[in-house]
Amino acid sequence: MPTAIEFFKFLPKTNCGECGQATCLAFAMQLANQKATIDACPYVDGGAKEKLEESSAPPVRAITIGSGDRAVSMGGETVLYRHERRFVNPTAFAISISDTCSAQEMEQEVSKYLDMAFERVGTVFNIDMFVLRDDSGDPESFRTAAVRLRSLTDLPLVLESSSADVLSSAAAELRDVRPLIYGAGQDNIEAMVAVAKENSLPLALIGNDLDRMAEMVEVARKGGVEDLILDLGSSSMKHILESNTVARKVSLRRTFKGLGYPLMNLVGSGPAAMMKASLAVMKYSSLVVFDSLEAQQALPLMTLRQNIYTDPQVPIQVKEDLYPISDPGEESPILFTTNFSLTYFTVRADIEKSRQPVWLQVVDTEGLSVLTAYAAGKFSHEHVATALQASGALDRSKGPIVTPGMVAKLSGKLEEALGRKVMVGTMESSALPKFLKNLRQ
Repeated sequence: MPTAIEFFKFLPKTNCGECGQATCLAFAMQLANQKATIDACPYVDGGAKEKLEESSAPPVRAITIGSGDRAVSMGGETVLYRHERRFVNPTAFAISISDTCSAQEMEQEVSKYLDMAFERVGTVFNIDMFVLRDDSGDPESFRTAAVRLRSLTDLPLVLESSSADVLSSAAAELRDVRPLIYGAGQDNIEAMVAVAKENSLPLALIGNDLDRMAEMVEVARKGGVEDLILDLGSSSMKHILESNTVARKVSLRRTFKGLGYPLMNLVGSGPAAMMKASLAVMKYSSLVVFDSLEAQQALPLMTLRQNIYTDPQVPIQVKEDLYPISDPGEESPILFTTNFSLTYFTVRADIEKSRQPVWLQVVDTEGLSVLTAYAAGKFSHEHVATALQASGALDRSKGPIVTPGMVAKLSGKLEEALGRKVMVGTMESSALPKFLKNLRQ
């Protein structure tokens, strides 16, 4: 990415403020941090705009698989290490299904993975894509299976075959949902490029040699296909580590554009697949394909993915709202806490242990914990009163309002502001079960 000074050189330097920033230099800094687009400046000339757009384009091309709300975005990455800025598009997990499955077997397999969902810190984990694998070698069987799979799920699809003839009719049938064509090797690249170009679909290239992969990328681009994913091989963890890292490095440094595309890895199934998948998630893979995956394997992998693709500069936050726990009523107490997800889910879990009905008000503190938010002036009695009034908590319950023990100083002013009884709660949420049971008595 260009620096702020490099962006500034192309700006009109009028400091007009029409971009939303006070000065052109401030706007340049926003551009450098990807918090603004050059279109916001009405006075930059066409030539400069074209140069800026080209230089500021992500070194790893951004592409989309699928359509609608469930479409999966890949690529668009700009850094080698997440602490430099953040990683953009989380690794997608896909399950491979054979085209030789009966209708009943396919429905059971798809249902199994659609039901595999987990919630962690307010985020639902699930499978992102399905791969239809050509085991029959028959174009009509593959097309029929593709149509059947599409009827069972709205998740993005990958059509996998080494034969362009097998893929052709299925790709044409499903082009409106934008599946990924997989894959083109050195022996079939011209035919695969023709299928992808004819149907305006993204194409996966297969090869474990980086130089030859770059040559195939050039062939695909000359053939009119720009949306590419690169499968650099998954023969071993060593190969995944080396190939994925080299491809990412040369792309980000713009020393070689031929590998500046999202990466994918096919890892199979079983314990070895889990190790490969973990490495692939940590080392830049945009798509990991499993032959099978069990729930006890999926949860840790999805947790790993969430940890890596969470912006390290922005805490995970919960929406400001009033949350009912254990069916509270008009006499139930109202507790409140910050919207830092770890705080919220810890407090909620401890309230649930008490099995007492409680209203839990979450106050927007920009993701800060209780003491940090209080010290920063984002968890004052005014903030709490405003949140309680906005959510209608005071109308839903006439019960006592309980402030966290760590910010007991809020109680007096909050009581004055609300005209309601405010109690001081526990210092630690782990003491809430006993506190709430005694409160009920």
